[in-house]
Amino acid sequence: MKLQKEDIPVVMEAPDMIMRSLSGLGDMTVVFHELPKGTDFTPLLKGLGNDSCHCPHWGYIFEGIFRFIYDNGKEESFVAGDVFYAHAGHTAIVDKDVKFIDFSPTKELDEVMTNVGRVMSEMN
Repeated sequence: MKLQKEDIPVVMEAPDMIMRSLSGLGDMTVVFHELPKGTDFTPLLKGLGNDSCHCPHWGYIFEGIFRFIYDNGKEESFVAGDVFYAHAGHTAIVDKDVKFIDFSPTKELDEVMTNVGRVMSEMN
């Protein structure tokens, strides 16, 4: 299978933000993110176990800086050119406008995204 970024369907869009997602890659989903500085996933994870993301992610940073904060308090920053693995039990904050791709187990990612959708609808 071969895809261009533009072939991945847009699932969320707001000013300065685009999230593209495609499942069906075995048991994995690919997500291409374009997120502005200051994006904080923490409030969107409320209601999940430990109020954190229980989905692991493997990815690559094209531009910017993205920081994972794990349940144990450890923080890891990833910058352009970094390949990363973020284990389950984290939140994330964008420290500099970021573009990255990640691959995640579909089941866990769907659970997290369902929660994110619920929280966002309650915010509106």
